[in-house]
Amino acid sequence: MKLNIITPDNVLYAGDNVYLVQLPGFDGSFEIMNQHAPLISILRKGKIKVEIKGENPLFFEVNGGVIEVLENHVLILAE
Repeated sequence: MKLNIITPDNVLYAGDNVYLVQLPGFDGSFEIMNQHAPLISILRKGKIKVEIKGENPLFFEVNGGVIEVLENHVLILAE
């Protein structure tokens, strides 16, 4: 699936081969996998874990934000 993590200052990540994103949700952690149903949610402060096939996981520290999942594209607007 396609993933973009964007902050007001720069793009933290942009890629196409992501198969799992673990997020610090407002009510607890949750995961997004390939072909996930459409979703909009608020994020709290914490780490985003990104798993890409054949690579080590990536971690991004955020202070909150919003996530949108639509048509196998994950867009995270983070603080």
